[in-house]
Amino acid sequence: MNDSKHKTNMAFAIEEARKGIQNGEGGPFGTVIIKDGVIVGAGHNKVLANNDPTAHGEISAIRNAGKLLGTYDLSGCILYTTGEPCHMCLCACMWANIEKVYYGCSIEDNGRIGFRDDKFDKIFGGRDKLTDFLVQTCREDCLKLFDEYTQLQHTVY
Repeated sequence: MNDSKHKTNMAFAIEEARKGIQNGEGGPFGTVIIKDGVIVGAGHNKVLANNDPTAHGEISAIRNAGKLLGTYDLSGCILYTTGEPCHMCLCACMWANIEKVYYGCSIEDNGRIGFRDDKFDKIFGGRDKLTDFLVQTCREDCLKLFDEYTQLQHTVY
C-alpha cells in the first residue's frame, strides 16, 4: 500500500478521534477499519461518555464493522488507529482476524499525554513478535492530534 493511501486512511481515523475529543467522550483515539478499499467500521474512544473502560476506539470500530458486515470474522480487513493499541485492543484485533494494524502514535507517545498503556506493556510485552502485524505510520499527523488534545480541557483517566 502506498504512503498516500496510508495518509488518507489515517486522516479518517484522526477525524473520528476529533469527534470524540470535541465532545469530551474520551482520549484522542480514533479508528477506521477498511475492507476492499472501503471503510466498514469506525469508532472513537468513549470511555468517559459510556463510563466504560473498554470503550476504546478499536473496540468500537470492530463492533461497528461486525454489525455492518454481518459477521464476527473480519478477515481481509485492515485497521488504522491514531494510537498504538493497548493489549486489550490488540488482542481484540487478533480475535476479529484483522489482517494488519496501522497506528500513528506509539505507546510512549500515549504515555506523554497521560495514558498508562506502558504499564500494561511492561507486564504483557510481546510486541516484538508482531512486526508484520503492527506497523507504525503517519506518526507526525497523529502527534498533531495529540497536541490538540492536550490543549483542550480534559479528564485524565
